[in-house]
Amino acid sequence: MHELSRSFIFEAAHTLRRDIHAEGSRRIHGHSYRATVTLSGTPDPATGMLIDLGHLDTILAGARDSLDHRFLDDIPDLGPATLENLCSFLWRQLAPALPGLHRVAVSRDLSGDACSFAGSPRVAHPQPHPEPVHP
Repeated sequence: MHELSRSFIFEAAHTLRRDIHAEGSRRIHGHSYRATVTLSGTPDPATGMLIDLGHLDTILAGARDSLDHRFLDDIPDLGPATLENLCSFLWRQLAPALPGLHRVAVSRDLSGDACSFAGSPRVAHPQPHPEPVHP
């Protein structure tokens, strides 16, 4: 079994309601994100590849375009712009075109935050979060 990964960078802004006092999160702010998509499987005997990287780049370009320089709060079906929801969102976008999809990871390299998701797109739909209660 082989694993093949490809990464892309995107810049995006968002707000985030949290249940702890984190006023900066509520204001519009942005991050530089890195998405890493990993495929697994057995290479095609004729080509020696899981997928031609040119084809993979074409598929990833659409996913990147859906997030790059966007206000994430406005993206339908994303939910709150958490690393978890970004992973699930990308999984749902990519899984139909990438049958060997194994894992999607999203990181913010500058802060060291990262999340990965490996699973079914049916399991990964973001759930609405209740509004935080402040005393």
